[in-house]
Amino acid sequence: MDAPVLTVDLDALARNWRALDALSGTAETGAAVKADAYGLGLAPVAGALWGAGCRRFFVATLAEGIALRAILPDAAVHILNGVRGEGAAAARAHRLIPCLNAPHQVADWRAAGGGPCALQLDSGMARLGVQSGDLDAVLRDEADTLADCVLVMSHLACADEPAHPQNAAQRAAFEAMLPTVRAVAPRAEASLAATGGTLLGAEYRYDLVRCGIGLYGGLPFADAEPVVTLTAPIVQIRTIAAGDSVGYGASWTAARPSRIATLPLGYADGIHRALSSATYVVIDGRPAPLAGRVSMDLLTVDVTDHPHVDERGIVEIVGPHRGIDALAADAGTIGYEMLTALGTRYERRYKGATRN
Repeated sequence: MDAPVLTVDLDALARNWRALDALSGTAETGAAVKADAYGLGLAPVAGALWGAGCRRFFVATLAEGIALRAILPDAAVHILNGVRGEGAAAARAHRLIPCLNAPHQVADWRAAGGGPCALQLDSGMARLGVQSGDLDAVLRDEADTLADCVLVMSHLACADEPAHPQNAAQRAAFEAMLPTVRAVAPRAEASLAATGGTLLGAEYRYDLVRCGIGLYGGLPFADAEPVVTLTAPIVQIRTIAAGDSVGYGASWTAARPSRIATLPLGYADGIHRALSSATYVVIDGRPAPLAGRVSMDLLTVDVTDHPHVDERGIVEIVGPHRGIDALAADAGTIGYEMLTALGTRYERRYKGATRN
């Protein structure tokens, strides 16, 4: 193996979807596959989820929606960021369902000919969605367009913190706006929950949940199976004396005679520079700390306590001993960012019977 290998377990992904589907009760379980399926590959991931039984998918952009339509011709594909101008006509041509977030998006959808759409409401996150003060006017002025609305949705800001009061406040705001929308769009289903909201309880699930990070093995779905394994070969091992430094800035100095292994991946591959001397990799089930700064293409590891490892060794960056969220915590970020930042230079392998 000359390059790092990113392995995606599609069977584990499918089992995570089924587990969340079981938790969601009577609600339908959709899947968020935006950002190239959280960096893991849109085509294999969407195919595996379709094989598991998922029929509704959420992407962020029009381009992602068009790409997914080519992969899954019969799926319901929702565009979370909505559409505007010529994008509305393109979405309609590809049978995509835009999530309309503002009055101008509703008007552009009407101008493109309209059709099935979703209406997103701002229940308190102040990010995307029609605000409560604008809702009556939008429903009045665009009643004919929104009669084709199939989904009314919002998004929770603090769902990964179950006790946070914002969850109940947003649910109350959503409940207050929902009847007004359904008076114009009686066929519209309701959706408030992503992965975190699904875990909050039945009162947050409504008709549809939109699961994302939990499918890919990340928190807050603590029962998720790991989906991603990232391993790298050792390029070189050198022995240095006590007092010698390693890497850019001479930021790490050996306190004893040490063996330093160099691995062929760095921040260009999504291994954040913030991890410099701040995390560890796993060799034969035991930790080996990073030594020195993560550079663009390389990182260095102290393998002094692994005397038997040599330049044929393979190192686990993410895997059974080291989940994506643990690595993210060491970088001061979240699993979402770690997954979506994984670069294009890895050799990618997909395993599992659900590969399509």
